[in-house]
Amino acid sequence: MFYLYQIFLSIFLIISPIILILRIFNNKEDKIRFKEKFSFTSTKKKTGKLIWFHGASVGELMSIVPIIKYYEKQRTISQILVTTSTLSSSKIIKKFNFKKTIHQFYPIDHFFFTKKFIQYWKPNLAIFIESEIWPCMYKNLEIKKIPIILLNARLTKKTFNRWIKISNFSKSIFNKITIAYPQNRETKNYLKKLNLKKIFSIGNLKFTQNPDEKFEEVNKKLKTEFKKKRVWVASSTHQNEELFCAKTHIELKKKFKNLLTIIIPRHVDRVKEISKELRDLNLNVTLHTLKPKNLDNIDIYIVDSFGETKKFHRIASSVFLGGSIIKRGGQNPLEAARFGAKILHGPNVDNFKDVYKLLKNLNISKKIYTPKKLASSIIFKKNKKMGIKIKNIGEKILQKTINEIDKLIRDEFKKT
Repeated sequence: MFYLYQIFLSIFLIISPIILILRIFNNKEDKIRFKEKFSFTSTKKKTGKLIWFHGASVGELMSIVPIIKYYEKQRTISQILVTTSTLSSSKIIKKFNFKKTIHQFYPIDHFFFTKKFIQYWKPNLAIFIESEIWPCMYKNLEIKKIPIILLNARLTKKTFNRWIKISNFSKSIFNKITIAYPQNRETKNYLKKLNLKKIFSIGNLKFTQNPDEKFEEVNKKLKTEFKKKRVWVASSTHQNEELFCAKTHIELKKKFKNLLTIIIPRHVDRVKEISKELRDLNLNVTLHTLKPKNLDNIDIYIVDSFGETKKFHRIASSVFLGGSIIKRGGQNPLEAARFGAKILHGPNVDNFKDVYKLLKNLNISKKIYTPKKLASSIIFKKNKKMGIKIKNIGEKILQKTINEIDKLIRDEFKKT
């Protein structure tokens, strides 16, 4: 099975230049750094101990930022390598101005590229976030006897069913994982069925937060404008969900004339399309990057830049989380919940079932199906006590996670 996988990837490599050109043309790949996906590095490795974190995209990256900040201060670590697969995540990590931490794009999971990647970086520890299971990379790490950590591990029923269809191959891959830290009970059960021996539960890292003021503050002029309005936020929206929220705005404006709806699309490359759709509904739309001086006649404020979601979650009393009306599995509601916002979502939240269950039990979240129901559920007063409760849960999980990684680092450094 492993050889079939390699053959498939080799065939893919033949057509990959065409795919890359199209992705570069559509601004989905870095025009210069795309070569990193073929293990042509653009940054030098320092001498000394290196730990490596890999997450697919923005969500995984943001969940480990507090951990990265902790290890930035540890003298025993010379360099921290962070890899992701998306352009948006590479842009966000630049904003943190880390000193020891460098970013590279994750290489194609071909035996040649993964081997080249490991030979160059020589990580002392490889930490994969959530669902990042890569057969070739795992095999090469095992050959080099580099510990493989699956942190905040997440397997959905759909993903598990795919792996279990190729049971022998799957078990041979999951067996290479040194230890896994599942984020929920469902994942823990699936990992056991896939023959993973060492599993330890410490909670969901998504409960943690990144306390960085630069990412929290809206500029004073804009903050003053927001105070004049009744503001609610639709966050991480996908196609068709912006229209759903626009209809909610129209319904809610019957009651509140000074209403402002802030929409933060999951993919900012859709902004032109979204703006046109909303203007066709006779709504006045502005963009965050236009830096509007006042919002007197504005209905919809679209955030069309990366890495600024937190600013708007901080000011909102009600936040609708996208990817939940359409069948996308939902988006992480915890950042908004930490700021005391009421969380509203559609019926499709399989990606965060345990989280939404907890929020529902705490009376923080509510499921909605229609724009009218969403409009009637929006409030304009924060629940700060519940926000503090979520923060406290996150702090405990973060400390437990750091303690576990510290142990792994100490054990590994003793060997070298």
